[in-house]
Amino acid sequence: MEGVGLAAAPSWLSERLAPGGHADARRAFLIARESFIAGRRIDMGALAATLGIDRTSLFRWVGNRDALLSEVLWSLAVPTLAQAEAAVTERAGAERIAELLTRFVDDLNTAPYFREFLRREPARALRLLTTKESEIQRRYVATAEWLVRRDLGSAPLDGAIDVHELAYLLVRVSESFTYADLIAGDEPSAARARTAFRVLLRADR
Repeated sequence: MEGVGLAAAPSWLSERLAPGGHADARRAFLIARESFIAGRRIDMGALAATLGIDRTSLFRWVGNRDALLSEVLWSLAVPTLAQAEAAVTERAGAERIAELLTRFVDDLNTAPYFREFLRREPARALRLLTTKESEIQRRYVATAEWLVRRDLGSAPLDGAIDVHELAYLLVRVSESFTYADLIAGDEPSAARARTAFRVLLRADR
């Protein structure tokens, strides 16, 4: 599951960060990731100074700030998804998908560094995380599609919906209950996400 998203929506920077890629870009990325996890804003000027280079060189290494933020965010989403996957190995079918995605939503809702990023840069966060202009949503949809095919087959819900369409709806549910405070002024809620996932997947039938 870990490589599905990147394979579906690679970026210029993700290819540079791959094994055997650009060593300096990887070094800049790791420092930026560490700063993000610590709850600090990724600042390109400060990052360039830490690396002992000018901003122009940094942009040549990693692209612009949005590109770097996108790869940092996805690099944190992947182990979070993997952790959720490991916690639901005894479940199957719709139950497994619903619980896996619920755990993912809960992990995002309770990660201090992630909530701090949403609080600090709400408009940028929504643009990078929930629109097709960024690779992140496309990677998440591809991962959800992989989960649907694995657990429900190529004709989910008795063929009532296409695999891709179901995956997209699952992602939108996930986003709705993760970014509820930014979208609708409501409280993020993994419990309500679980209910929505189960209804959508017909997990109680």
